[in-house]
Amino acid sequence: MARRTVQVSVTGRVQGVGYRAFVEQQAVTLGLSGWVRNRRDGSVEALFSGEETVVTEMLDACRRGPPFAAVEAVQIVAEPPATEGPFLVAPSL
Repeated sequence: MARRTVQVSVTGRVQGVGYRAFVEQQAVTLGLSGWVRNRRDGSVEALFSGEETVVTEMLDACRRGPPFAAVEAVQIVAEPPATEGPFLVAPSL
């Protein structure tokens, strides 16, 4: 199966609403590698690496977000090389 890695920027009301925890839980459930973190500009940044269909499923979950989020956009900003390992919540940047 084809692997895909994407780095995304998520904008909208995505901080202070449990968005990072939601992303972490979804990514772990789907078996993805990568990370998620808040950015000072109010956005959330994440990297997802795994089977292409599973990464697509994760991007769809990011567009929905948790109940109190209001996602405006999920933009792919890079497609770096594949990563392996556990999914992490990274320090804010």
